[in-house]
Amino acid sequence: MLSSAPLLPLPDPDAAAHSARLGAVLRQQITAAGGWLSFARFMQGLLYAPGLGYYAAGAARFNRAGDFVTAPEISPLFARTLARALAPGLRRLQGGGPIQVFEPGAGTGRLALHLLPALAEQDVLPDQYAILEPSPALQEEQRATLAALPAGLRQRVIWLAAPPSAGWRGALVANEVLDALPVHVLQAGLDQDLQDLQELGVVCDGAGAFAWQARPADTGLVAHARLVGATGLPAGTRFELAQAAPAWLAAVCAQLHEGVVLLVDYGYPARELFHARRPLGTLRCHYRHHAHDDPFFLPGLQDVTAHVDFTAAARALAAAGLTLQEYASQGAFLLNQGLLDTLDADLQPGTAAWTRQTSALQQLISPAELGEAFKVLVAVRAADGNTQALFDGAGPLAVGQRLGLSQTGA
Repeated sequence: MLSSAPLLPLPDPDAAAHSARLGAVLRQQITAAGGWLSFARFMQGLLYAPGLGYYAAGAARFNRAGDFVTAPEISPLFARTLARALAPGLRRLQGGGPIQVFEPGAGTGRLALHLLPALAEQDVLPDQYAILEPSPALQEEQRATLAALPAGLRQRVIWLAAPPSAGWRGALVANEVLDALPVHVLQAGLDQDLQDLQELGVVCDGAGAFAWQARPADTGLVAHARLVGATGLPAGTRFELAQAAPAWLAAVCAQLHEGVVLLVDYGYPARELFHARRPLGTLRCHYRHHAHDDPFFLPGLQDVTAHVDFTAAARALAAAGLTLQEYASQGAFLLNQGLLDTLDADLQPGTAAWTRQTSALQQLISPAELGEAFKVLVAVRAADGNTQALFDGAGPLAVGQRLGLSQTGA
């Protein structure tokens, strides 16, 4: 895999020392595993090793001072539009018991900062806004961000140590969560049925540097690759299998009594994700607003992600008993949900504030920015069977066709 990492800026001495400490931990894990570690376990360490992983340490990550910018950081318009999308479902749930909006991996807290006031404006304020954040450093940043909320909104925010327990009602809002869950890296062989499928793991070379090494994939990975449709690829094609993301979705959504699940992330349906035109897969790293493809560069100082298999995500939601209601590009979804109605109409053209809002609008919906690369998947569980009352989208048949599901519930 060709790497552009040598062209990237180098860290300061403290950051380099931090990276070296995580590198030492990962080398110990490789040794303990017999000299070869699956990339899924390696990625877990890169991102979540306690106190050292990318999301577990305290450096800026999600804004212009960090490594990349997310939609909530760009503009409040994103949260305002999500509030409009969630409002019918939350309104439908009112009167039937406590309502909770659940946001896993809340980043800096910027989405919650703007979503809560927007939900209040829609008169669908939840009883609780629950954040699941395993990183103490990010929890602290989220608390600092949300300190700007009025007391009546701030007191509704809680932090969870685990996903909501069985029977919760409300909405799951996951923005750029699934792409940060560990993936296995596979490489197709000559056999179109994947009998010679290889898994790429991580070893240490003679100098102690991390390196790829292939070995035959186990039967579970072969079966999973067939299930998601990663067959017929040219020999040597690399691709990622995300077992953690569908499993996480299934576990969380199995506990949802009724409500809306709204996922925003970058990815594709399986038929587009596992394709010959992606010979190196979709594994990407983000460091100081540079994107590259070397996951071994500066462990702990860069984000490592893979594009989401939205077909697998939809299958997991359907298997958990939810009804698929919408799948669209972020740009199309935001426009359909009234993004333009959330604009600050009193801004004067040509002013700095007007220019900032116009630029943010462009970033959120333009195909050249986030508008096409990011997708939105919505599913619902309606206790009374009236799924459209929770979210009136394209419906399960259309979503199933868009994602290549043979059946809407399969």
